[in-house]
Amino acid sequence: MIHTDFAPLRTERLTLRPLGPGDAAQLHRLINDWDVVRWLSRVPFPYPRELADEWIASTHRQRAAGEAWHLAIVEQEGEQDMLVGCVGLMLQPGERSAELGYWVGRKYWGHGVAAEAGGRLARWGLANLDIDRVVASVLEENDRSAQVLRRIGLRESGTGEAHFLARGGRLPVRLFEGGRDEIAAPFTEPEPAPAAPAAPDAKPVLLVVACALVDSDGRVLLARRPEGKPMAGLWEFPGGKIDPGETPEQALIRELKEELDIDVSASCLAPFTFASFEAEKFHLLMPLYLCRRWQGTMAAREGQALAWVRPNKLTGYAMPPADKPLVAMLRDFL
Repeated sequence: MIHTDFAPLRTERLTLRPLGPGDAAQLHRLINDWDVVRWLSRVPFPYPRELADEWIASTHRQRAAGEAWHLAIVEQEGEQDMLVGCVGLMLQPGERSAELGYWVGRKYWGHGVAAEAGGRLARWGLANLDIDRVVASVLEENDRSAQVLRRIGLRESGTGEAHFLARGGRLPVRLFEGGRDEIAAPFTEPEPAPAAPAAPDAKPVLLVVACALVDSDGRVLLARRPEGKPMAGLWEFPGGKIDPGETPEQALIRELKEELDIDVSASCLAPFTFASFEAEKFHLLMPLYLCRRWQGTMAAREGQALAWVRPNKLTGYAMPPADKPLVAMLRDFL
Protein backbone atom coordinates (compact mmCIF):
# COMPACT_ATOMS: atom_id res chain seq x y z
CA MET A 1 0.00 0.00 0.00
CA ILE A 2 1.26 3.51 -0.86
CA HIS A 3 0.33 6.26 1.58
CA THR A 4 -1.67 9.03 -0.08
CA ASP A 5 -1.12 11.88 2.39
CA PHE A 6 1.19 13.56 -0.10
CA ALA A 7 0.09 14.44 -3.63
CA PRO A 8 2.63 13.06 -6.13
CA LEU A 9 4.87 15.56 -7.89
CA ARG A 10 5.30 15.14 -11.63
CA THR A 11 7.84 16.16 -14.23
CA GLU A 12 7.91 15.54 -17.96
CA ARG A 13 9.16 11.97 -17.40
CA LEU A 14 9.01 11.23 -13.69
CA THR A 15 6.64 10.87 -10.76
CA LEU A 16 7.82 11.61 -7.22
CA ARG A 17 5.60 9.87 -4.67
CA PRO A 18 5.73 8.44 -1.15
CA LEU A 19 7.35 5.03 -0.88
CA GLY A 20 5.24 2.01 0.02
CA PRO A 21 6.01 -1.51 1.30
CA GLY A 22 5.73 -2.80 -2.25
CA ASP A 23 8.78 -0.74 -3.21
CA ALA A 24 11.09 -2.42 -0.69
CA ALA A 25 12.38 -5.28 -2.85
CA GLN A 26 13.10 -3.08 -5.85
CA LEU A 27 14.67 -0.39 -3.66
CA HIS A 28 16.96 -3.03 -2.13
CA ARG A 29 18.06 -4.29 -5.54
CA LEU A 30 18.96 -0.78 -6.69
CA ILE A 31 20.74 0.52 -3.59
CA ASN A 32 22.61 -2.63 -2.54
CA ASP A 33 25.31 -1.68 -5.01
CA TRP A 34 28.74 -0.39 -3.95
CA ASP A 35 28.90 1.94 -6.96
CA VAL A 36 25.76 3.66 -5.60
CA VAL A 37 26.36 3.46 -1.85
CA ARG A 38 29.95 4.67 -1.85
CA TRP A 39 28.74 8.20 -2.68
CA LEU A 40 26.06 8.28 0.07
CA SER A 41 26.86 9.39 3.60
CA ARG A 42 24.02 7.75 5.56
CA VAL A 43 23.72 4.35 3.86
CA PRO A 44 25.55 1.16 4.97
CA PHE A 45 27.03 -1.48 2.71
CA PRO A 46 26.04 -4.22 2.34
CA TYR A 47 22.47 -2.94 2.62
CA PRO A 48 20.30 -5.52 4.46
CA ARG A 49 16.97 -6.37 2.88
CA GLU A 50 15.05 -5.70 6.13
CA LEU A 51 16.53 -2.21 6.31
CA ALA A 52 14.53 -1.27 3.19
CA ASP A 53 11.27 -2.03 5.03
CA GLU A 54 12.40 -0.13 8.14
CA TRP A 55 13.53 2.90 6.19
CA ILE A 56 10.32 3.09 4.14
CA ALA A 57 8.26 3.03 7.34
CA SER A 58 10.46 5.78 8.82
CA THR A 59 9.83 8.04 5.81
CA HIS A 60 6.12 8.15 6.64
CA ARG A 61 6.82 9.01 10.28
CA GLN A 62 9.20 11.80 9.29
CA ARG A 63 6.77 13.23 6.75
CA ALA A 64 3.89 13.13 9.26
CA ALA A 65 6.10 14.98 11.76
CA GLY A 66 7.03 17.62 9.17
CA GLU A 67 10.73 16.73 9.42
CA ALA A 68 11.60 15.24 6.03
CA TRP A 69 10.05 14.35 2.69
CA HIS A 70 11.65 11.22 1.17
CA LEU A 71 10.05 10.20 -2.11
CA ALA A 72 10.37 7.46 -4.69
CA ILE A 73 11.53 8.50 -8.16
CA VAL A 74 9.34 6.54 -10.56
CA GLU A 75 9.69 6.32 -14.34
CA GLN A 76 7.23 4.65 -16.64
CA GLU A 77 8.68 1.82 -18.71
CA GLY A 78 6.06 0.61 -21.14
CA GLU A 79 2.96 -0.20 -19.09
CA GLN A 80 4.88 -0.47 -15.82
CA ASP A 81 6.05 2.12 -13.31
CA MET A 82 9.66 1.46 -12.33
CA LEU A 83 11.40 2.71 -9.21
CA VAL A 84 14.67 4.29 -10.37
CA GLY A 85 15.86 6.00 -7.18
CA CYS A 86 14.88 8.25 -4.28
CA VAL A 87 14.99 11.97 -3.53
CA GLY A 88 14.45 13.78 -0.25
CA LEU A 89 14.33 17.10 1.56
CA MET A 90 15.23 17.23 5.27
CA LEU A 91 14.50 20.33 7.33
CA GLN A 92 17.49 21.81 9.16
CA PRO A 93 16.50 22.45 12.81
CA GLY A 94 16.62 26.13 13.75
CA GLU A 95 17.31 27.26 10.19
CA ARG A 96 15.14 28.29 7.26
CA SER A 97 16.75 25.68 5.03
CA ALA A 98 16.36 22.06 3.98
CA GLU A 99 18.97 19.56 2.85
CA LEU A 100 18.47 17.95 -0.55
CA GLY A 101 19.57 14.35 -1.04
CA TYR A 102 19.08 11.81 -3.80
CA TRP A 103 20.36 8.60 -5.32
CA VAL A 104 19.63 6.86 -8.61
CA GLY A 105 20.17 3.21 -9.54
CA ARG A 106 23.28 2.63 -11.64
CA LYS A 107 21.19 1.41 -14.57
CA TYR A 108 19.66 4.89 -14.85
CA TRP A 109 22.82 7.00 -14.60
CA GLY A 110 23.36 9.48 -17.40
CA HIS A 111 19.62 9.87 -18.07
CA GLY A 112 19.22 13.24 -16.30
CA VAL A 113 16.99 11.67 -13.63
CA ALA A 114 18.74 13.15 -10.58
CA ALA A 115 18.62 16.75 -11.81
CA GLU A 116 15.00 16.44 -12.96
CA ALA A 117 13.81 14.90 -9.68
CA GLY A 118 16.01 17.02 -7.41
CA GLY A 119 15.01 20.26 -9.09
CA ARG A 120 11.32 19.40 -8.89
CA LEU A 121 11.46 18.62 -5.17
CA ALA A 122 13.62 21.67 -4.41
CA ARG A 123 11.12 23.97 -6.12
CA TRP A 124 8.26 22.29 -4.27
CA GLY A 125 10.05 22.77 -0.95
CA LEU A 126 10.74 26.46 -1.51
CA ALA A 127 7.09 26.99 -2.46
CA ASN A 128 5.49 24.95 0.33
CA LEU A 129 7.84 24.78 3.32
CA ASP A 130 9.00 27.59 5.59
CA ILE A 131 12.47 27.67 4.06
CA ASP A 132 14.48 30.18 2.06
CA ARG A 133 17.38 27.96 1.01
CA VAL A 134 18.13 24.44 -0.18
CA VAL A 135 21.51 23.03 0.82
CA ALA A 136 23.37 19.89 -0.23
CA SER A 137 26.79 18.28 0.01
CA VAL A 138 28.72 15.85 -2.18
CA LEU A 139 31.88 13.85 -1.63
CA GLU A 140 34.85 15.92 -2.73
CA GLU A 141 35.63 13.81 -5.81
CA ASN A 142 32.01 13.30 -6.86
CA ASP A 143 32.06 15.62 -9.86
CA ARG A 144 29.02 13.93 -11.39
CA SER A 145 26.80 14.84 -8.43
CA ALA A 146 28.29 18.33 -8.20
CA GLN A 147 27.25 18.90 -11.80
CA VAL A 148 23.71 17.70 -10.98
CA LEU A 149 23.45 20.28 -8.19
CA ARG A 150 24.64 23.05 -10.51
CA ARG A 151 22.01 22.05 -13.06
CA ILE A 152 19.35 22.32 -10.35
CA GLY A 153 20.58 25.84 -9.61
CA LEU A 154 22.66 25.40 -6.47
CA ARG A 155 26.05 27.10 -6.24
CA GLU A 156 29.15 25.81 -4.50
CA SER A 157 29.51 27.60 -1.16
CA GLY A 158 32.41 25.97 0.66
CA THR A 159 33.84 22.74 2.02
CA GLY A 160 33.26 20.60 5.07
CA GLU A 161 33.31 17.05 6.37
CA ALA A 162 30.67 14.35 6.71
CA HIS A 163 30.62 10.84 8.13
CA PHE A 164 30.21 8.20 5.42
CA LEU A 165 28.71 5.10 7.00
CA ALA A 166 29.72 2.67 4.27
CA ARG A 167 33.31 3.97 4.27
CA GLY A 168 33.61 4.02 8.04
CA GLY A 169 34.87 7.55 8.60
CA ARG A 170 34.70 11.28 7.98
CA LEU A 171 35.57 12.51 4.52
CA PRO A 172 35.83 15.95 2.87
CA VAL A 173 32.71 17.21 1.09
CA ARG A 174 31.81 20.16 -1.11
CA LEU A 175 28.89 22.28 0.09
CA PHE A 176 26.17 23.73 -2.13
CA GLU A 177 23.23 26.06 -1.55
CA GLY A 178 20.61 27.95 -3.49
CA GLY A 179 17.50 30.07 -2.94
CA ARG A 180 14.41 30.99 -4.91
CA ASP A 181 16.23 33.11 -7.46
CA GLU A 182 18.70 30.33 -8.32
CA ILE A 183 16.34 27.34 -8.27
CA ALA A 184 13.22 28.96 -9.76
CA ALA A 185 11.75 27.45 -12.90
CA PRO A 186 12.37 29.53 -16.03
CA PHE A 187 10.09 32.56 -15.97
CA THR A 188 10.14 35.98 -17.57
CA GLU A 189 8.51 38.78 -15.59
CA PRO A 190 6.51 41.04 -17.91
CA GLU A 191 8.25 44.34 -18.41
CA PRO A 192 5.96 46.99 -19.90
CA ALA A 193 7.56 49.74 -21.91
CA PRO A 194 7.62 53.20 -20.34
CA ALA A 195 4.74 55.44 -21.37
CA ALA A 196 7.16 58.16 -22.48
CA PRO A 197 10.71 58.15 -23.85
CA ALA A 198 13.24 57.56 -21.09
CA ALA A 199 16.96 57.79 -20.62
CA PRO A 200 18.87 54.86 -22.16
CA ASP A 201 19.66 53.40 -18.75
CA ALA A 202 16.14 53.87 -17.28
CA LYS A 203 14.27 50.79 -16.11
CA PRO A 204 10.67 50.19 -17.18
CA VAL A 205 8.04 50.65 -14.48
CA LEU A 206 5.95 47.60 -13.61
CA LEU A 207 2.55 48.58 -12.17
CA VAL A 208 0.92 46.10 -9.83
CA VAL A 209 -1.80 46.48 -7.21
CA ALA A 210 -2.37 44.73 -3.88
CA CYS A 211 -5.08 44.54 -1.24
CA ALA A 212 -5.03 44.04 2.51
CA LEU A 213 -8.28 42.16 3.10
CA VAL A 214 -9.27 42.62 6.75
CA ASP A 215 -11.83 40.35 8.42
CA SER A 216 -14.20 41.11 11.31
CA ASP A 217 -11.54 40.01 13.82
CA GLY A 218 -9.01 42.48 12.44
CA ARG A 219 -6.90 39.80 10.77
CA VAL A 220 -5.20 40.36 7.41
CA LEU A 221 -5.20 37.82 4.59
CA LEU A 222 -1.87 36.65 3.18
CA ALA A 223 -1.51 34.39 0.14
CA ARG A 224 1.49 32.18 -0.51
CA ARG A 225 2.96 32.34 -4.01
CA PRO A 226 2.55 28.85 -5.52
CA GLU A 227 5.22 26.78 -7.19
CA GLY A 228 6.03 27.92 -10.71
CA LYS A 229 5.79 31.64 -9.94
CA PRO A 230 8.72 33.94 -9.12
CA MET A 231 9.46 34.01 -5.38
CA ALA A 232 7.37 30.87 -4.84
CA GLY A 233 6.76 30.18 -1.16
CA LEU A 234 6.78 33.80 -0.04
CA TRP A 235 3.65 35.33 1.48
CA GLU A 236 2.09 38.45 -0.03
CA PHE A 237 -1.02 40.58 -0.12
CA PRO A 238 -3.40 39.38 -2.88
CA GLY A 239 -3.34 41.30 -6.14
CA GLY A 240 -1.45 41.38 -9.40
CA LYS A 241 -0.41 43.23 -12.52
CA ILE A 242 -2.45 46.15 -13.87
CA ASP A 243 -3.35 45.40 -17.48
CA PRO A 244 -3.26 48.14 -20.14
CA GLY A 245 -6.34 50.34 -19.92
CA GLU A 246 -7.22 49.26 -16.37
CA THR A 247 -7.40 51.46 -13.30
CA PRO A 248 -5.85 50.06 -10.11
CA GLU A 249 -9.34 49.47 -8.72
CA GLN A 250 -10.47 47.58 -11.83
CA ALA A 251 -7.33 45.46 -11.79
CA LEU A 252 -7.77 44.62 -8.12
CA ILE A 253 -11.43 43.67 -8.55
CA ARG A 254 -10.43 41.35 -11.40
CA GLU A 255 -7.47 39.83 -9.53
CA LEU A 256 -9.47 39.17 -6.36
CA LYS A 257 -12.11 37.37 -8.41
CA GLU A 258 -9.53 35.31 -10.30
CA GLU A 259 -7.43 34.46 -7.23
CA LEU A 260 -10.01 34.18 -4.44
CA ASP A 261 -13.42 33.98 -6.16
CA ILE A 262 -14.76 36.98 -4.24
CA ASP A 263 -16.61 40.02 -5.58
CA VAL A 264 -15.44 43.44 -4.42
CA SER A 265 -16.99 46.81 -5.17
CA ALA A 266 -14.76 49.74 -6.01
CA SER A 267 -16.46 51.70 -3.23
CA CYS A 268 -15.12 49.14 -0.71
CA LEU A 269 -11.48 49.65 -1.77
CA ALA A 270 -9.76 52.33 0.27
CA PRO A 271 -6.32 53.54 -0.94
CA PHE A 272 -3.89 53.09 1.94
CA THR A 273 -0.24 53.41 0.88
CA PHE A 274 2.13 52.23 -1.84
CA ALA A 275 5.43 50.42 -2.31
CA SER A 276 8.19 51.58 -4.62
CA PHE A 277 10.86 48.94 -5.17
CA GLU A 278 13.78 48.75 -7.59
CA ALA A 279 14.26 45.24 -8.95
CA GLU A 280 17.08 44.13 -11.18
CA LYS A 281 15.27 44.64 -14.49
CA PHE A 282 12.36 46.95 -13.63
CA HIS A 283 11.03 49.36 -11.03
CA LEU A 284 7.96 48.10 -9.17
CA LEU A 285 5.21 50.52 -8.16
CA MET A 286 2.48 48.90 -6.06
CA PRO A 287 -0.48 50.76 -4.50
CA LEU A 288 -1.97 48.95 -1.50
CA TYR A 289 -5.71 49.15 -0.77
CA LEU A 290 -7.67 48.19 2.34
CA CYS A 291 -10.89 46.21 2.03
CA ARG A 292 -13.22 45.06 4.80
CA ARG A 293 -16.27 44.07 2.76
CA TRP A 294 -16.65 41.54 -0.05
CA GLN A 295 -19.18 39.02 -1.33
CA GLY A 296 -18.81 35.32 -1.98
CA THR A 297 -17.06 32.40 -0.31
CA MET A 298 -13.30 32.79 -0.43
CA ALA A 299 -11.46 30.01 -2.27
CA ALA A 300 -7.83 29.61 -3.34
CA ARG A 301 -8.47 29.29 -7.07
CA GLU A 302 -4.77 29.15 -8.01
CA GLY A 303 -3.85 26.48 -5.48
CA GLN A 304 -2.17 28.98 -3.20
CA ALA A 305 -2.12 28.62 0.58
CA LEU A 306 -4.02 31.31 2.52
CA ALA A 307 -3.53 32.56 6.06
CA TRP A 308 -5.47 35.02 8.21
CA VAL A 309 -2.84 36.79 10.32
CA ARG A 310 -2.98 39.19 13.25
CA PRO A 311 -1.28 42.48 12.33
CA ASN A 312 1.36 42.02 15.04
CA LYS A 313 2.23 38.58 13.61
CA LEU A 314 2.78 39.67 10.00
CA THR A 315 6.55 40.01 10.48
CA GLY A 316 6.73 36.25 11.12
CA TYR A 317 5.92 35.51 7.47
CA ALA A 318 8.60 35.59 4.77
CA MET A 319 7.55 38.16 2.16
CA PRO A 320 8.83 39.62 -1.11
CA PRO A 321 10.97 42.72 -0.50
CA ALA A 322 8.31 45.05 -1.95
CA ASP A 323 5.70 43.87 0.61
CA LYS A 324 7.88 44.11 3.72
CA PRO A 325 7.73 47.93 4.18
CA LEU A 326 3.94 47.77 4.15
CA VAL A 327 3.76 45.55 7.21
CA ALA A 328 4.78 48.18 9.78
CA MET A 329 2.26 50.66 8.39
CA LEU A 330 -0.55 48.10 8.51
CA ARG A 331 0.38 47.06 12.04
CA ASP A 332 0.31 50.64 13.28
CA PHE A 333 -2.97 51.43 11.52
CA LEU A 334 -4.89 48.27 12.43
